[in-house]
Amino acid sequence: PAHRFAEAHGDWNIRSLEPLMRRLRTIKQPCEIAALREAEKVTCEGILAMMKASRPGMYEYQYKAEFDYVLGQHGPTGPGFPSIIAAGENNFCIHYYSYTGQAHDGDMILNDVGAQFDNHITDVSRGWPCNGKFTEKQRLLYECAPKTSDYLFSIIRPGMKMAAVDATIRSYNARLMVEAGIMASEEEVGKYMWHGGAHHVGYDVHDAIEAPEVISPNMIFCIDVGIYHEEWGIGFRVEDNCLVTETGCENLSASIPRTIEDIEDVMRK
Repeated sequence: PAHRFAEAHGDWNIRSLEPLMRRLRTIKQPCEIAALREAEKVTCEGILAMMKASRPGMYEYQYKAEFDYVLGQHGPTGPGFPSIIAAGENNFCIHYYSYTGQAHDGDMILNDVGAQFDNHITDVSRGWPCNGKFTEKQRLLYECAPKTSDYLFSIIRPGMKMAAVDATIRSYNARLMVEAGIMASEEEVGKYMWHGGAHHVGYDVHDAIEAPEVISPNMIFCIDVGIYHEEWGIGFRVEDNCLVTETGCENLSASIPRTIEDIEDVMRK
Protein backbone atom coordinates (compact mmCIF):
# COMPACT_ATOMS: atom_id res chain seq x y z
CA PRO A 1 0.00 0.00 0.00
CA ALA A 2 1.09 3.53 -0.77
CA HIS A 3 0.92 4.76 2.82
CA ARG A 4 3.30 2.08 4.08
CA PHE A 5 5.73 2.84 1.26
CA ALA A 6 5.56 6.53 2.17
CA GLU A 7 6.33 5.75 5.84
CA ALA A 8 9.38 3.72 4.83
CA HIS A 9 10.61 6.31 2.33
CA GLY A 10 9.72 9.66 3.77
CA ASP A 11 11.40 11.63 1.04
CA TRP A 12 8.96 10.35 -1.61
CA ASN A 13 5.88 12.37 -2.56
CA ILE A 14 3.21 9.79 -3.39
CA ARG A 15 -0.08 10.89 -4.89
CA SER A 16 -2.95 9.12 -6.59
CA LEU A 17 -3.06 9.25 -10.38
CA GLU A 18 -6.86 8.92 -10.38
CA PRO A 19 -7.66 12.67 -10.62
CA LEU A 20 -5.25 13.05 -13.55
CA MET A 21 -6.64 9.99 -15.33
CA ARG A 22 -10.21 11.22 -14.87
CA ARG A 23 -9.23 14.61 -16.28
CA LEU A 24 -7.60 13.00 -19.31
CA ARG A 25 -10.63 10.80 -19.98
CA THR A 26 -13.02 13.78 -19.87
CA ILE A 27 -11.68 15.29 -23.12
CA LYS A 28 -11.29 12.81 -25.99
CA GLN A 29 -8.26 12.83 -28.28
CA PRO A 30 -8.67 12.54 -32.08
CA CYS A 31 -7.70 8.85 -31.99
CA GLU A 32 -10.35 8.19 -29.34
CA ILE A 33 -13.03 9.97 -31.34
CA ALA A 34 -12.03 7.96 -34.40
CA ALA A 35 -12.31 4.72 -32.41
CA LEU A 36 -15.79 5.65 -31.20
CA ARG A 37 -16.87 6.43 -34.76
CA GLU A 38 -15.85 2.90 -35.76
CA ALA A 39 -17.68 1.43 -32.79
CA GLU A 40 -20.80 3.37 -33.81
CA LYS A 41 -20.72 1.72 -37.25
CA VAL A 42 -20.70 -1.77 -35.72
CA THR A 43 -23.41 -0.82 -33.22
CA CYS A 44 -25.53 0.41 -36.13
CA GLU A 45 -25.13 -2.91 -37.97
CA GLY A 46 -26.12 -4.84 -34.85
CA ILE A 47 -29.24 -2.80 -34.15
CA LEU A 48 -30.30 -2.98 -37.79
CA ALA A 49 -29.96 -6.78 -37.66
CA MET A 50 -32.28 -6.92 -34.66
CA MET A 51 -34.83 -4.62 -36.29
CA LYS A 52 -34.88 -6.61 -39.53
CA ALA A 53 -35.21 -9.96 -37.74
CA SER A 54 -37.92 -8.74 -35.33
CA ARG A 55 -41.26 -10.53 -35.31
CA PRO A 56 -43.96 -11.53 -32.80
CA GLY A 57 -43.00 -14.70 -30.96
CA MET A 58 -39.28 -13.95 -31.00
CA TYR A 59 -37.40 -14.40 -27.72
CA GLU A 60 -35.11 -11.79 -26.23
CA TYR A 61 -32.15 -14.16 -26.48
CA GLN A 62 -32.79 -14.38 -30.22
CA TYR A 63 -32.55 -10.61 -30.55
CA LYS A 64 -29.32 -10.77 -28.55
CA ALA A 65 -28.01 -13.51 -30.85
CA GLU A 66 -28.61 -11.27 -33.87
CA PHE A 67 -26.67 -8.43 -32.26
CA ASP A 68 -23.85 -10.65 -31.02
CA TYR A 69 -23.46 -12.31 -34.42
CA VAL A 70 -22.87 -8.96 -36.11
CA LEU A 71 -20.31 -7.94 -33.49
CA GLY A 72 -18.59 -11.30 -33.92
CA GLN A 73 -17.90 -10.48 -37.56
CA HIS A 74 -15.78 -7.52 -36.47
CA GLY A 75 -13.53 -9.20 -33.92
CA PRO A 76 -13.51 -11.25 -30.74
CA THR A 77 -14.13 -8.53 -28.15
CA GLY A 78 -17.95 -8.56 -28.22
CA PRO A 79 -20.14 -5.84 -26.73
CA GLY A 80 -18.68 -3.10 -24.59
CA PHE A 81 -21.08 -3.90 -21.73
CA PRO A 82 -23.84 -6.45 -21.02
CA SER A 83 -26.60 -5.77 -23.53
CA ILE A 84 -30.04 -4.75 -22.28
CA ILE A 85 -32.67 -6.29 -24.57
CA ALA A 86 -36.24 -6.46 -23.30
CA ALA A 87 -39.73 -7.13 -24.65
CA GLY A 88 -43.13 -6.11 -23.31
CA GLU A 89 -43.34 -5.79 -19.53
CA ASN A 90 -39.60 -6.42 -19.21
CA ASN A 91 -39.13 -2.90 -20.63
CA PHE A 92 -39.90 -1.61 -17.15
CA CYS A 93 -36.79 -3.19 -15.63
CA ILE A 94 -34.19 -0.49 -16.32
CA HIS A 95 -31.21 -2.86 -16.20
CA TYR A 96 -32.58 -6.15 -17.51
CA TYR A 97 -30.28 -9.04 -18.43
CA SER A 98 -32.38 -12.23 -18.39
CA TYR A 99 -33.11 -12.44 -22.15
CA THR A 100 -35.79 -15.08 -21.48
CA GLY A 101 -38.92 -13.09 -22.35
CA GLN A 102 -40.92 -13.50 -25.53
CA ALA A 103 -42.17 -10.66 -27.72
CA HIS A 104 -45.90 -10.78 -28.32
CA ASP A 105 -47.70 -8.99 -31.11
CA GLY A 106 -47.90 -5.30 -30.22
CA ASP A 107 -45.02 -5.38 -27.71
CA MET A 108 -42.24 -2.80 -27.81
CA ILE A 109 -38.66 -4.02 -27.94
CA LEU A 110 -36.26 -1.98 -25.82
CA ASN A 111 -32.53 -2.30 -26.28
CA ASP A 112 -29.56 -0.53 -24.73
CA VAL A 113 -26.43 -1.82 -26.44
CA GLY A 114 -22.98 -0.84 -27.62
CA ALA A 115 -20.06 -2.21 -29.59
CA GLN A 116 -16.45 -1.39 -28.79
CA PHE A 117 -13.48 -0.57 -30.98
CA ASP A 118 -9.92 -0.17 -29.73
CA ASN A 119 -11.27 -0.33 -26.15
CA HIS A 120 -13.73 2.52 -26.71
CA ILE A 121 -17.39 1.86 -26.01
CA THR A 122 -20.58 3.27 -27.47
CA ASP A 123 -23.95 3.30 -25.72
CA VAL A 124 -27.06 3.46 -27.93
CA SER A 125 -30.73 2.75 -27.22
CA ARG A 126 -33.55 2.23 -29.67
CA GLY A 127 -37.12 1.02 -29.25
CA TRP A 128 -39.48 -0.47 -31.82
CA PRO A 129 -42.69 -2.52 -32.01
CA CYS A 130 -41.83 -6.17 -32.55
CA ASN A 131 -44.30 -6.36 -35.46
CA GLY A 132 -42.75 -3.35 -37.19
CA LYS A 133 -45.78 -1.05 -36.92
CA PHE A 134 -46.32 1.54 -34.19
CA THR A 135 -49.76 1.67 -32.62
CA GLU A 136 -51.43 5.02 -32.00
CA LYS A 137 -50.35 5.08 -28.33
CA GLN A 138 -46.83 3.89 -29.13
CA ARG A 139 -46.55 6.59 -31.76
CA LEU A 140 -47.85 9.27 -29.39
CA LEU A 141 -45.28 8.39 -26.72
CA TYR A 142 -42.39 7.65 -29.02
CA GLU A 143 -42.53 10.91 -30.95
CA CYS A 144 -41.74 12.81 -27.76
CA ALA A 145 -38.34 11.10 -27.40
CA PRO A 146 -36.59 11.92 -30.71
CA LYS A 147 -38.09 15.43 -30.63
CA THR A 148 -36.53 15.95 -27.19
CA SER A 149 -33.25 14.47 -28.36
CA ASP A 150 -33.19 16.62 -31.50
CA TYR A 151 -33.79 19.73 -29.42
CA LEU A 152 -30.83 18.90 -27.17
CA PHE A 153 -28.58 18.34 -30.17
CA SER A 154 -29.62 21.76 -31.46
CA ILE A 155 -28.61 23.64 -28.28
CA ILE A 156 -25.60 21.78 -26.84
CA ARG A 157 -22.36 23.72 -27.33
CA PRO A 158 -19.22 24.63 -25.38
CA GLY A 159 -19.92 26.76 -22.34
CA MET A 160 -23.29 25.18 -21.55
CA LYS A 161 -23.64 23.85 -18.02
CA MET A 162 -23.36 20.05 -17.94
CA ALA A 163 -26.15 19.85 -15.35
CA ALA A 164 -28.44 21.67 -17.78
CA VAL A 165 -28.34 18.75 -20.22
CA ASP A 166 -30.18 16.34 -17.94
CA ALA A 167 -32.50 19.06 -16.64
CA THR A 168 -33.44 20.13 -20.17
CA ILE A 169 -34.08 16.57 -21.32
CA ARG A 170 -36.53 16.21 -18.46
CA SER A 171 -38.27 19.57 -18.80
CA TYR A 172 -38.53 19.56 -22.61
CA ASN A 173 -39.86 16.00 -22.74
CA ALA A 174 -42.34 16.84 -19.99
CA ARG A 175 -43.64 19.77 -22.02
CA LEU A 176 -44.10 17.58 -25.09
CA MET A 177 -45.97 14.94 -23.11
CA VAL A 178 -48.32 17.57 -21.71
CA GLU A 179 -48.93 18.94 -25.21
CA ALA A 180 -49.66 15.40 -26.43
CA GLY A 181 -52.20 14.88 -23.65
CA ILE A 182 -50.21 12.08 -22.04
CA MET A 183 -50.12 13.85 -18.69
CA ALA A 184 -51.95 16.79 -17.21
CA SER A 185 -48.96 18.79 -15.92
CA GLU A 186 -45.17 18.78 -16.14
CA GLU A 187 -45.00 17.92 -12.43
CA GLU A 188 -46.10 14.37 -13.31
CA VAL A 189 -42.94 13.70 -15.34
CA GLY A 190 -41.40 11.49 -12.65
CA LYS A 191 -44.12 8.94 -13.29
CA TYR A 192 -42.82 8.39 -16.82
CA MET A 193 -39.10 9.32 -16.72
CA TRP A 194 -37.19 7.12 -14.29
CA HIS A 195 -33.50 7.81 -14.85
CA GLY A 196 -30.98 10.47 -15.79
CA GLY A 197 -30.43 11.53 -19.36
CA ALA A 198 -26.68 12.12 -19.73
CA HIS A 199 -23.45 10.27 -18.92
CA HIS A 200 -20.01 10.23 -20.49
CA VAL A 201 -18.75 7.30 -22.59
CA GLY A 202 -15.30 6.19 -23.68
CA TYR A 203 -13.13 3.55 -22.05
CA ASP A 204 -16.22 2.51 -20.10
CA VAL A 205 -19.93 2.78 -20.78
CA HIS A 206 -20.15 5.18 -17.84
CA ASP A 207 -16.69 6.61 -18.25
CA ALA A 208 -14.66 7.50 -15.16
CA ILE A 209 -14.19 11.18 -15.86
CA GLU A 210 -13.72 14.40 -13.92
CA ALA A 211 -17.33 15.52 -13.76
CA PRO A 212 -17.36 18.81 -15.68
CA GLU A 213 -19.31 21.85 -14.61
CA VAL A 214 -19.18 23.30 -18.12
CA ILE A 215 -19.25 21.49 -21.47
CA SER A 216 -16.06 21.66 -23.55
CA PRO A 217 -15.10 20.59 -27.09
CA ASN A 218 -14.30 16.89 -27.58
CA MET A 219 -16.40 15.68 -24.69
CA ILE A 220 -18.60 12.70 -25.60
CA PHE A 221 -21.69 11.89 -23.58
CA CYS A 222 -25.08 10.30 -24.07
CA ILE A 223 -28.40 12.01 -24.66
CA ASP A 224 -30.80 9.46 -23.22
CA VAL A 225 -34.56 9.99 -23.31
CA GLY A 226 -36.42 7.17 -21.56
CA ILE A 227 -40.21 7.00 -21.34
CA TYR A 228 -42.02 4.30 -19.35
CA HIS A 229 -45.83 4.20 -19.37
CA GLU A 230 -46.81 1.20 -17.30
CA GLU A 231 -50.56 1.71 -17.74
CA TRP A 232 -50.18 1.43 -21.51
CA GLY A 233 -47.53 -1.29 -21.29
CA ILE A 234 -45.08 0.82 -23.33
CA GLY A 235 -41.46 1.41 -22.34
CA PHE A 236 -38.44 2.44 -24.42
CA ARG A 237 -35.57 4.85 -24.63
CA VAL A 238 -33.85 6.74 -27.41
CA GLU A 239 -30.18 7.18 -26.54
CA ASP A 240 -27.51 8.72 -28.75
CA ASN A 241 -23.86 9.68 -28.36
CA CYS A 242 -23.09 13.40 -28.47
CA LEU A 243 -19.68 14.74 -29.56
CA VAL A 244 -19.18 18.36 -28.55
CA THR A 245 -17.52 20.42 -31.29
CA GLU A 246 -16.00 23.93 -31.25
CA THR A 247 -19.34 25.51 -32.18
CA GLY A 248 -22.03 22.96 -31.29
CA CYS A 249 -22.27 19.19 -31.30
CA GLU A 250 -22.64 16.11 -33.49
CA ASN A 251 -24.84 13.05 -33.06
CA LEU A 252 -22.40 10.17 -33.57
CA SER A 253 -25.22 7.60 -33.71
CA ALA A 254 -27.51 9.56 -36.04
CA SER A 255 -27.26 6.88 -38.76
CA ILE A 256 -29.05 4.34 -36.58
CA PRO A 257 -32.80 4.58 -37.41
CA ARG A 258 -34.52 6.66 -34.74
CA THR A 259 -37.66 8.17 -36.27
CA ILE A 260 -40.91 6.24 -36.59
CA GLU A 261 -40.78 6.52 -40.36
CA ASP A 262 -37.20 5.23 -40.60
CA ILE A 263 -37.80 2.36 -38.16
CA GLU A 264 -40.95 1.18 -39.93
CA ASP A 265 -39.19 1.46 -43.28
CA VAL A 266 -36.25 -0.71 -42.13
CA MET A 267 -38.59 -3.29 -40.64
CA ARG A 268 -40.61 -3.60 -43.87
CA LYS A 269 -37.54 -4.78 -45.77
